[in-house]
Amino acid sequence: MNLPLRLLCLGLGWLMVGLGVAGIFLPILPTTPFLLLAAGLFARASPRLERWLLEHPTLGPPLRLWRERGAIPTRAKRVALALMAASFAFFCLVSQPSVPLAAIVGGAMLLPALFIITRPSA
Repeated sequence: MNLPLRLLCLGLGWLMVGLGVAGIFLPILPTTPFLLLAAGLFARASPRLERWLLEHPTLGPPLRLWRERGAIPTRAKRVALALMAASFAFFCLVSQPSVPLAAIVGGAMLLPALFIITRPSA
């Protein structure tokens, strides 16, 4: 990989790590998808950083679980689905959308929810 592309991957990887860590503390921001992106970017730019991320005591276990079995921890599934439902309820209560708009938003939220539900649990 040429140097500019490698530096871009490293920079984006660290940005994804930062967003993933922020997601630990901010319930509206997911953690694992950003860390999965970071691991993929680090795999291309720096195997040492990829290994660090996968072996990290806090950040590594869900990443390894996803890579090895495509699984999502049961607790993470429950939290994600509960937050999605709460977000939809909040949206409906605060904005009082028309039925078509609520259906579009609900449908858009249903697709990721189905993806989460259909992944193996760990």
